Amino acid sequence: MSTFALTQTSDLSIRPRRLRSTPAMRRLVAENRLHTADLVLPLFVREGEARPISSMPGVMQHSLDSVRSVVTEAAALGLGGVMLFGVPDTKDAIGSGATDPDGILNRATQVVVSEVGDSLVVQTDLCLDEFTDHGHCGVLDAQGRVDNDATLLRYRDMALAQAGNGSELLGLSGMMDGQVAAVRDELDSNGFQDTAILAYSAKYASAFYGPFREAVGSSLRGNRKTYQQDPANRREGAREALLDVEQGADIVMVKPAMSYLDVLADVAAVSPVPVWAYQVSGEYSMIEAAAANGWIERERAIVESVTSIRRAGADAVLTYFASEIARTLLDQS
Repeated sequence: MSTFALTQTSDLSIRPRRLRSTPAMRRLVAENRLHTADLVLPLFVREGEARPISSMPGVMQHSLDSVRSVVTEAAALGLGGVMLFGVPDTKDAIGSGATDPDGILNRATQVVVSEVGDSLVVQTDLCLDEFTDHGHCGVLDAQGRVDNDATLLRYRDMALAQAGNGSELLGLSGMMDGQVAAVRDELDSNGFQDTAILAYSAKYASAFYGPFREAVGSSLRGNRKTYQQDPANRREGAREALLDVEQGADIVMVKPAMSYLDVLADVAAVSPVPVWAYQVSGEYSMIEAAAANGWIERERAIVESVTSIRRAGADAVLTYFASEIARTLLDQS
């Protein structure tokens, strides 16, 4: 027998395909699994009647009434939590609606907590972009630039409003320097030591937020490149996450997820706290659009996309597919 043949025979004694041979074998040796408790469902709540979001097929701007059934189902499915975003009717330069006791996000938080507060973690987005008439995540100075430190004062007030209405986890998504330290100090100084902080630490100035801006009725003109991170930068993501941990973040976030799996893996490798990732609106809409055209298998693509995020290191995933994935998992159990 030739040397080549011997080598070939020897090599074929190692057959990785043995562990792919049947569905049961593949399930047994799977390195990562999706679980309903690892999924968080983002929800938009608006004044007035519910209505569909055209750029996000299957996703709604919910009313205070319609959101009740959605969160009740989320709890029954065993999801980890829901993240609430408010869609106000009126806006101003400082985002007054974010701290108004009758503001839509504060009222929605009360409604959702009363429905499912004992069953899943009710989370709220702590950012001004939905509430400002200029669409930025902070207040502007006389030159029209986002004023970092003045914005932190608004975040402090928002933190008290959201915690006071029952939010268990505040999602700091504005990307202002020092936002975690400011909010942690404000919460602790006012008796909310048990309210947790989710820091959107590695949040990039991404093109994939387009549908979200329709979802929240954003008034943004221009861009957010002076405070969100440059998509060209990788190391910066881990640095921002570690800074937020030092300031008291209980969880850190990478956003978007699918285009930043390298950043997610970096953050997961160094973070001493849980690491989450957000499968954002554009990532959701791309899958829906491609599936609607028959270019991909929708259900497989959904599960594969979220599995890739978990594989890269996310302990939990915010995804608009959360309830659908949970139903699929329960059907398979």
